[in-house]
Amino acid sequence: MTPQTDALPTSFPDTARPTAVAHISEARLLFWSIRRELWENRAIYIAPLAVAAFIILGFFYSTLRMPTGMLITSTVNDNGTITQTSHGLNPILPYTIAAGLIMATTFLVGIFYCLDALYGERRDRSILFWKSLPVSDLTTVLSKAAIPLVLLPLLTWAITVVTQSLMLLINVTVFHARGIDTGPLHSGLPLTQNSMMLLYHLLAIHALWYAPIWCWFLLVSAWARRTPLLWATLPPLALGVLEMITLHTGHIFEILKYRIHGPGDIDFTSPTNMAPNMSMHMGMSPAQFLATPSLWTGLLLAAFFIAAAIQLRRYRNPL
Repeated sequence: MTPQTDALPTSFPDTARPTAVAHISEARLLFWSIRRELWENRAIYIAPLAVAAFIILGFFYSTLRMPTGMLITSTVNDNGTITQTSHGLNPILPYTIAAGLIMATTFLVGIFYCLDALYGERRDRSILFWKSLPVSDLTTVLSKAAIPLVLLPLLTWAITVVTQSLMLLINVTVFHARGIDTGPLHSGLPLTQNSMMLLYHLLAIHALWYAPIWCWFLLVSAWARRTPLLWATLPPLALGVLEMITLHTGHIFEILKYRIHGPGDIDFTSPTNMAPNMSMHMGMSPAQFLATPSLWTGLLLAAFFIAAAIQLRRYRNPL
């Protein structure tokens, strides 16, 4: 006689097993891929923060050491222009130089990041691990392209605004301590207006206008087997030299100069040309900038470079 038991069966048929498929949206995958880029490349934010800290310390030291006669540098006219005195220094210049140094730092960070973004993971063979994750090559490449196209301009703007605000606070504190009127200083340094002009400059030039440059570097990073910096710079220069020797023209160098210089009559690479009033002046309105044919040609070229980089990452093996 066998006792009757209520034990559960040890196995279930395949049709009775519950299944649960976790679905992660592409937007969430892109967000965490960007977070991963920040975790792995801390120089993206450490380098501009270090430069900003150096600027603030230097400005604080120079302001304290500067004689009172040198602090009273200029007066603001009724039309908003600043008249410089014969013995003073331009009060706008330190703020303009600070913005230029921070932008130059993030620009260099963007160049070296893009050149190593897809090359580095093949060099250290970490691409084998990242390809094992449920993240497509499209999401991976777009997350890397988002660093110079979106994150670096916004990070540059935030760090510059905070840096200039601290510099203004130092100016005001020293002026009050020495009994100097701070009215002309506030009138000559409208930080709110200047910050909006700076944001416009960064998004228009460093993001949109320089997009084909960033995407070209990413394409080279996905293709090159060694020294991506040389492969990114030597071919355009060699083509330019070949054109000058054979055709006696310089169209390639003119195109490169135009892409780096930017549209309009203002040189964006020179901190002294980012005036008046510390503004990132572009010489054209947003409507004029968006109507520039070279802008859309560059964006189409950037899209082609991104598509090529995605295909290369899909089939490239570790080095």
